[in-house]
Amino acid sequence: MAASGRGLCKAVAASPFPAWRRAHTEAGGGLKPEYDAVVIGAGHNGLVAAAYLQRLGVNTAVFERRHVIGGAAVTEEIIPGFKFSRASYLLSLLRPQIYTDLELKKHGLRLHLRNPHSFTPMLEEGVGSKVPRSLLLGTDMAENQKQIAQFSRKDAQVFPKYEEFMHRLALAIYPLLDAAPVDMAAFQRGSLLQRMRSLSTLKPLLKAGRILGTQLPRYYEVLTAPITKVLDQWFESEPLKATLATDAVIGAMTSPHTPGSGYVLLHHVMGSLEGMQGAWAYVQGGMGALSDAIASSATTHGASIFTEKTVAKVQVNSEGCVQGVVLEDGTEVRSKMVLSNTSPQITFLKLTPQEWLPEEFLERISQLDTRSPVTKINVAVDRLPSFLAAPNAPRGQPLPHHQCSIHLNCEDTLLLHQAFEDAVDGLPSHRPMIELCIPSSLDPTLAPPGCHVVSLFTQYTPYTLAGGKAWDEQERDAYADRAQLTA
Repeated sequence: MAASGRGLCKAVAASPFPAWRRAHTEAGGGLKPEYDAVVIGAGHNGLVAAAYLQRLGVNTAVFERRHVIGGAAVTEEIIPGFKFSRASYLLSLLRPQIYTDLELKKHGLRLHLRNPHSFTPMLEEGVGSKVPRSLLLGTDMAENQKQIAQFSRKDAQVFPKYEEFMHRLALAIYPLLDAAPVDMAAFQRGSLLQRMRSLSTLKPLLKAGRILGTQLPRYYEVLTAPITKVLDQWFESEPLKATLATDAVIGAMTSPHTPGSGYVLLHHVMGSLEGMQGAWAYVQGGMGALSDAIASSATTHGASIFTEKTVAKVQVNSEGCVQGVVLEDGTEVRSKMVLSNTSPQITFLKLTPQEWLPEEFLERISQLDTRSPVTKINVAVDRLPSFLAAPNAPRGQPLPHHQCSIHLNCEDTLLLHQAFEDAVDGLPSHRPMIELCIPSSLDPTLAPPGCHVVSLFTQYTPYTLAGGKAWDEQERDAYADRAQLTA
């Protein structure tokens, strides 16, 4: 495999003139001195905000630091001819209402739903005379049970009940994502009228409680307990428990033994695409195509999107009211509304004048821990990976397991915990947990004929190495080599 670790700095946008840019240009999209609203950063959340504002008639401008929009949802040609979803790589948790309201399908969004969706080869069994096994999971429950029975007949029998249990919890929690949170301040200190009005925020919670019924204590445990405690109550086979546990730790500096990791798993099974609960999909053209579709929806209604325009600071008048932004080149853009799609730390500690913010608030922002244990490795290959447990087809065409999230070093929850402990000690995991995806198995537009793009979502890598050692090129290459040897 040829890693894409070198040459990352000089990335090329995969779509040189997307629909959103054409719409912006045709509308005479020059920079104006004043807008009703300004959005800092053209990540997908900022683009969604701009699209909704513009649909309401709020004249909105978006300023993006990079040459390409999308933030984490971008497609870039890191290697000529190979289009990578450079950061995020799968779609599921986009709210259905956004999908519908912004008419994303009309604006070019095309999805490749995955079934089966999870493949875990038993790497340790591919030694000596042992016949390696694997665990392949999808939407066919009978086939899932057949796969699980390789490891435990008991687990195969109970798996449908577990799935129904988690589906019920997702059904209860899912609507809360679109509901306003309970207004505790109004309950505690508001007037009688405010308290009465705040009662309406309780309705979604009461509805969720009715769905969960007498099982509420068990569901509460899922949200607060370590995922190992939850899974141990259901299953006995480690390959199944470890495969499920990957969704409880992926992207988070947590172990399967960390309290609260159960919620992370729930979060990952709560998604929905095109009416299919729990579905995950590859976006045709890479994740940047999602951002392009949102931007097209925004610019079609008149929003302005500017790339390579870095916001240097938010302007605040003498009365403490926002009055616009100043770009890095000194250009002032007036606006009575500024939305920030950057991190809280950058928004409040760097862009906003400190004198207008309470000290206690600034201290809380400075203490936010947004560090991630993930190192993403994008790889271009001239053939599909072949596994001892599932060898490639004679002609090299993609097989069902190639479209899955392929879990490596995930045969046992202890392996996941040991990988976590390495990072706690300041060391890159000796056997990193890897989620390997091959989007070109379903979307051939991403790579030249016969070739593929491979995403290695790996963890755990600490931000700071033990002994103050720097993450220099040698350390990065050593970790990349270790991850690829595993893969």
